[in-house]
Amino acid sequence: MTFSRRDFLAASVAAMALPKLALPGSARAATVPLPRDIEIVVVGAGAAGIAAARRVMAANRKVVVVEASNRIGGRCWTDTETFGVPFDRGARWIYSQSTSPLARQARSVGMDVYAAPQAQKIRIGRRNARAGETEDFLATLVRTNRAIADANRKADISALEAMPRDLGEWAKMLEFTLGPATASKDLKEVSALDLARLEPRDAGAFCRQGLGALVAKLAEPVPIAIGQPVTRIIWGGRDLAVETASGRVTTRAVIVTASTNVLLSGKLKFAPDLPSRHLDAAAKLALGSYDHIALELPDNPLGLQRDDCFVEKSDSNKTGLLLANIAGTSLCTVDVGGSFGRDLSAQGEAAMVAFALEWLEKLYGSEVKAAVKRSAVTRWNASPFVLGAISAAAPGAQGSRRILMEPLGSLMFAGEAAHETLWGTVSGAWESGERAAEAALRRIGALKPDPAEQPRRKSRRRAR
Repeated sequence: MTFSRRDFLAASVAAMALPKLALPGSARAATVPLPRDIEIVVVGAGAAGIAAARRVMAANRKVVVVEASNRIGGRCWTDTETFGVPFDRGARWIYSQSTSPLARQARSVGMDVYAAPQAQKIRIGRRNARAGETEDFLATLVRTNRAIADANRKADISALEAMPRDLGEWAKMLEFTLGPATASKDLKEVSALDLARLEPRDAGAFCRQGLGALVAKLAEPVPIAIGQPVTRIIWGGRDLAVETASGRVTTRAVIVTASTNVLLSGKLKFAPDLPSRHLDAAAKLALGSYDHIALELPDNPLGLQRDDCFVEKSDSNKTGLLLANIAGTSLCTVDVGGSFGRDLSAQGEAAMVAFALEWLEKLYGSEVKAAVKRSAVTRWNASPFVLGAISAAAPGAQGSRRILMEPLGSLMFAGEAAHETLWGTVSGAWESGERAAEAALRRIGALKPDPAEQPRRKSRRRAR
């Protein structure tokens, strides 16, 4: 028996920046040299950065995106070379297809978005869960989600602490599905309030050409300076500038879409330093770990359908999530996350593939190992311009998202971490980028001030 994704939170947002790889198909951005002066600079060509730049361009203002790596998309990256078919090394799910800004734009740029299967499945040993077992799990899941939601009304404790104590045989599976598979962290590291505020996700959809390919396609009209790591952002006084090894760009507003882990790494300098309030918020929104172990399995040895998704009834955190026959191809991925995924990734590709094969052998039989033709892994934690996966808030720190969203004069922040209810999703990153762009446009006088801000500004003047 299967269970609806509406009742089961799951997310897949992770990957790593590997050596230079051609962008898929015709999805090529308008790469440009670094300008000396421009109205708005966007730092980072991920989903948030592309969304921000497109919004600025729609207002007929000049913008450039400065991207550190030699590719576009950030945590959205479709690799078409490793297996000869689209392999999303990072984000792949488009949640809430009817409202997703990416799904709405896909058809206009010639990309095919199709609904994901309406159900996930549970694997118990060498068999699928029976109807009664699935119903029991769903009842336990509903009770767990209710407990997490109720707990945050009293105090923003960890999601693990908020879970009922009598979950029995489903406890470890719930810890995996609500923790590493959704937030890329173990539940003891996740705010109950942050998890409770995450918008319900429907069955979702996939882009047949790859979600990374869709983001890259939407980037085509955007001027992007590739391979230009930003070394310093000057923002405190009248002068506003972005510095790279290739030169300095003076500007009127800057939108930073770097991940929270990059902000904390010290690689990107600010002059003056960022306020401790913002740095503390970034630290409390640090990225977790989530990776794909991809296996090419010709002739469907697992006997599964297109885009079948399985989780294991496990008794430990050493488990994964299987997505099989992706888009009808022979490509399957075993996803690992949280502390186990982080430790496994640190051991390298051989250890990751070995785990995936042993895990599948346990669930489907010894024939799996011999059936594998090619393999590849992602290791986002080692990616120098990302350094992780999803920005789940630490216990007590859900409010850090709103702090990160606060502009610092002409300096704005965007990305999935800067969205209170769609964190960990590409739609959340996209909406955050658009919102930051509008704030930047207001700052340079290209948009009327937000009416919601007027009373506060007036009251501050009266107070002075």
